[in-house]
Amino acid sequence: MARRAMVQEQILKRGVAAQAVLEAMLAVPRHKFVPARFRADAYADKPLSIGEGQTISQPYMVAAMTEALELSASQRVLEIGTGSGYQAAVLSLIAREVITVEKHAALALAAQQRLAGLGYTNIVVHTGDGSVGFAEAAPYDAILVTAAAPAIPPLLAGQLREGGRLVIPVGSQENQELFLVRKEGGEIQSRVLFDCRFVPLRGQHGWK
Repeated sequence: MARRAMVQEQILKRGVAAQAVLEAMLAVPRHKFVPARFRADAYADKPLSIGEGQTISQPYMVAAMTEALELSASQRVLEIGTGSGYQAAVLSLIAREVITVEKHAALALAAQQRLAGLGYTNIVVHTGDGSVGFAEAAPYDAILVTAAAPAIPPLLAGQLREGGRLVIPVGSQENQELFLVRKEGGEIQSRVLFDCRFVPLRGQHGWK
């Protein structure tokens, strides 16, 4: 089937090895998260438009970012940029709870309805400026940002608990690097994982 081939060819062969991530990618029906006109390309090796100038990320990128978070079943994760809800669905099969924030109200509502309809019960969708995080439910074990920021937003780093991880694309609006940030001893340490390209993060600590 297309989903199994996607995991085998696009994800496993490129080095994503975490069993929980591979199982989650195999379990989530990606074709239910893309617009009907792109359904034939749901498992293709590319991002797809979902409206409002946003995209559903390439399958490999979803898997690689999820693996970098090093999630366990007891942990809570904040996602910035809900989009269609696909990344949140993947995270929800690994983590205890997913809180996800989407700037575009129409996308947030559609994602909420889609996720509920598919039976994902440990995801809470909020509408708002994701660049400031979601302080009401902080701190988080992990934070995943699915849009590119000009710098690491300080409020996001501040919402990590001790030992927490933040994965975020940082750079110009055209090209970015994917950063893995850790909070250790109250200090923020970061390193670059690889080059990437995402839609810009809009908001107070994103692109205006």
